[in-house]
Amino acid sequence: MKKIFVLSICCFFVFQSGGCQSSVGSKGGIEVIIDGDGRFPEFLVGRWQADKGGWEVVFEPDGKISSAVVSLAKVRMKPGRVTTTQMVLGGEGRFEPGKWTVQYSQQRRELIVEITIEHFRVELGDNLVQGKTRDFFIGSVSTDGRLWWADRYNFPEYIVDTKKHPNYKLPFDPNDSPRESLVFQKVITSQ
Repeated sequence: MKKIFVLSICCFFVFQSGGCQSSVGSKGGIEVIIDGDGRFPEFLVGRWQADKGGWEVVFEPDGKISSAVVSLAKVRMKPGRVTTTQMVLGGEGRFEPGKWTVQYSQQRRELIVEITIEHFRVELGDNLVQGKTRDFFIGSVSTDGRLWWADRYNFPEYIVDTKKHPNYKLPFDPNDSPRESLVFQKVITSQ
């Protein structure tokens, strides 16, 4: 029930009027929504790394994400570009991003990021995993602009293809999906 409430909040932000910048293609791209004056805060610009899961997000001055490392195979993806990589157990992984969304509420200091993988295909030896996934990160940014406490909500659709179980869709109930709490820290680089 809480998950449905959180997603309702996400939808509210997406359709809320206010400052908005976007660059969205038919299958991918980025939408940026900033309340207030519509300007993305400078303190959010840069690379943010999560304390677990391998997640990383890089924000540009206009609020767009230039790249993200996703926990699925810990691969770095760029919006609008298919990423192909060699897998550790052999085989190839192919990841096609969908639409990514960045929303920031200046009044609440709340940052929401949605990262969608429209389609992925990972070869693991003789086995194959494919599908799509949507990840939402919702949370507050510290007053010093160095930490982002985010709750991650994941909505996967995975199909596993093995000799024993060809084209088996893994069950998923969004009401049973646990929330994962992450702490993103801004990576400060020396200049």
